[in-house]
Amino acid sequence: MKCPICKKDLEAGGPYAPFCSDRCRLIDLGNWASGKYCIPEKPGTPSSEDSVPGFADDEDQDREA
Repeated sequence: MKCPICKKDLEAGGPYAPFCSDRCRLIDLGNWASGKYCIPEKPGTPSSEDSVPGFADDEDQDREA
């Protein structure tokens, strides 16, 4: 098994698995936090930027009341 960050050989079940060290674990965490990694959306699924149907209408009605 190889560390996904530095590609160093490591034994399965080590204390930082699947990484070789705490340093590589933190590098990976930083990559996720900075947006370097992402999980692609499936085509046809609504994105988080799409509005929720009826939500804006509900707000407008509350303001008018």
